[in-house]
Amino acid sequence: MDLFFLPTDIRQALTNININYLSEIRIRKGQPVIVEYKGEYKYLNPFGVSEAERGALTVNEISPIINSATCGCIYNYTEQMKSGFITVGNGIRIGIAGEYVTSGSEVVAIKNITSLNIRVPHIVPGCAGYIVEALLFKSLHSILLYSKPGFGKTTMLRDIATTIGKTHKCNVLVFDERNEISATDGEGNGFNLGDRVDVIRCYQKKGAIASAIRAMKPEVIITDELYGEADAEAIKYAADCGICVIASSHTEREENLMKLPFEYYVKLTGVGRQPIIYDKNFNTYCRGGADDFDRGIFVGK
Repeated sequence: MDLFFLPTDIRQALTNININYLSEIRIRKGQPVIVEYKGEYKYLNPFGVSEAERGALTVNEISPIINSATCGCIYNYTEQMKSGFITVGNGIRIGIAGEYVTSGSEVVAIKNITSLNIRVPHIVPGCAGYIVEALLFKSLHSILLYSKPGFGKTTMLRDIATTIGKTHKCNVLVFDERNEISATDGEGNGFNLGDRVDVIRCYQKKGAIASAIRAMKPEVIITDELYGEADAEAIKYAADCGICVIASSHTEREENLMKLPFEYYVKLTGVGRQPIIYDKNFNTYCRGGADDFDRGIFVGK
């Protein structure tokens, strides 16, 4: 994982830990650097991680990190920054806190940056195995994964895209709005999702999904983080075209989720924990295997 944009002392400290267990790096101006490591928040010191704040590394200037991450072209990331983050190489998302400049109800810029939340993506083969076995073993079904941030939705979508492309031998279109699922760079390099997966990157789903359906003729669309009515309309259009849609959302309110055109809803409960599966009416789906699914066995609300 290339974290070239971080200060030298932080990069050196990270060589002393197993990067596969690193999920987040939180940098606050003048404060100790904190990382999420093996699911827990710890301080980062020159020798690795520790429960103790004493000796932890600090960062006094945030701007050089952003300038380095964007290769000095921060204006190329203006649209992304309106959403409070930027996505750089390898699908690394950098959340940004500071002074949000608004026009009406819209964020138009962020200045005087004071904090960064650097989320580090990973490929975890088989992490979506329970979902695949339960809902995608013999046939395809439209599914919405939902949870609070940081519970592994994007990692799950990445594994599902790779798995169903192989097992069902179907054309999968990944609509990667934030360039996190595929994490492709400017030269087309990124995570290997398999030879049956096509990737489209665009800031807005509405309109782009309709064009992509005509251009690429997918059997499955996998997309990240649905938000607002425009995204819901785009997904409904795909479903009306007979395309299976697998997506994610931060929304957890059942009454809002049920308005979306999905057959199943999967609530992620934490990294490494078994998710909870509901049908379209939010009845809890049986936690048995694929055979139970094919027999339509449920365990009630």
